[in-house]
Amino acid sequence: MVRRLVLGCGGLEGSFIETLADRPGSVVVVTDRKGRAEDFRADGVAATAGDPNDPTNYPEYADVVIVGGDSTDENRDVARTARGHFPDASLVVYLGTDASESSRADIERIADETIDPTRLVADRIYDAVGSSHSERLNRLMRVLRSLDGRLAVVMHDNPDPDAIASGLALQAIAKRANVESDVCYFGDISHQENRALVNLLDLNLRVLDGAPEPDEYAGFALVDHSRPGVNDRLPTDTTIDIVVDHHPPRAPVEARYVDLRSGVGATSTLLTEYLRRLGIVPDTQVATALLFGIQVDTNDFTREVSTADFEAAAYLFPHVDTDLLARVETPSMTSDTMETLARSIANRDVRGEVLTSNVGDIRERDALAQAADYLLGMDGVDVSVVYGLMDGTVYVSGRAHGGRVDLGEMFRDALSPIGSAGGHADMAGAQIPLGILDDVGDDSRESLATIVTDIVAGRLFETLEHAPSTPRLDVDVTFEYPLDK
Repeated sequence: MVRRLVLGCGGLEGSFIETLADRPGSVVVVTDRKGRAEDFRADGVAATAGDPNDPTNYPEYADVVIVGGDSTDENRDVARTARGHFPDASLVVYLGTDASESSRADIERIADETIDPTRLVADRIYDAVGSSHSERLNRLMRVLRSLDGRLAVVMHDNPDPDAIASGLALQAIAKRANVESDVCYFGDISHQENRALVNLLDLNLRVLDGAPEPDEYAGFALVDHSRPGVNDRLPTDTTIDIVVDHHPPRAPVEARYVDLRSGVGATSTLLTEYLRRLGIVPDTQVATALLFGIQVDTNDFTREVSTADFEAAAYLFPHVDTDLLARVETPSMTSDTMETLARSIANRDVRGEVLTSNVGDIRERDALAQAADYLLGMDGVDVSVVYGLMDGTVYVSGRAHGGRVDLGEMFRDALSPIGSAGGHADMAGAQIPLGILDDVGDDSRESLATIVTDIVAGRLFETLEHAPSTPRLDVDVTFEYPLDK
């Protein structure tokens, strides 16, 4: 149990003392203001009316001592007394507005930490109006406030937890700007973890069957992807207002506001930063989704993780429903997923450190990612690629570790000419339309499987053979087009 002692409270608000008292541990206040001591006692806080510089007024033990009088010189004297009486305690000293350079220097030699209200206010003002973070946020809010109607927050097709959480967070930010919005997606949510996230959090997401009517939305935002018509089914000429993504783009990105930062592990991290700087406390639903999004995209903080990801997680954690998060993390596996996993193992083709597997027809495309994750754990495998057929399209999912190759670049080089592909150095995906090949009868499916293997695996191995190992380049882009564009 942490034992806290507050000596003098002229510079400290009473609400701070009460909040401190509500935390685990104990609080004792010593103040020379009799009325303040009586007020604290009336609120259930242990308080003594006496001289803060007199050790006879102190309790027997203290783990943390906070010196909070109005006068800096008096605080310096009290700090010296407290340090002598509690040599092992953490000592925090408040600097009054009268702090001279000599008094400040004396206190900084004694205290473990100082609280300077003048500097705090100046830093907060600069943070609000003068930093790159605040400028970025101000541009985003200007774009949102310029919308005359509803906003469509569009996730990529078959959204994962990072996209879902980012959409929910941007919806909350839009609400701060008095803009109503829908979090939308094309396709299906088939991965059991993703379904569990939506169902357990009771999320209200809109499934789009086709492009919205021209007058249905006043603006469009893309989260966790950056171009219309690429990994979503919006028309490629859709005017985009907002893009927030952590994937490096393959082609130029056009929107009125763009935030592309590949130096973080998840788009959820960027949206958490927005919430924190706007002073929006996320509700349990949004906080739980954001933390799960960060966990999934960083593979539990082991893949492409940054300091910002840890800071975002620390900010979110007090607002998360941990019991519900545990249920989302351990959903039951469907029979279709288990069948895909079994076929991926049986059909694997290992060449050196690279494993590919054609699982044939699938019903859940997210099962490919789960199979690729699982196969990457095989001894000696640094790259795993699993692909299958569904609805006239070959879906490809890859995972890598060890830094031998940039998997996203490899997928783009090998598969973009015949479909769409992209991703990160250690996680990538692709879609290849089959066209007329999909019209073959059941008796020709085996031949089709061979053709698909030749196309996918053949291109990947050929590209890998000529791919140099190159360092990953982080992208950090933020800009805003004129509002009247």
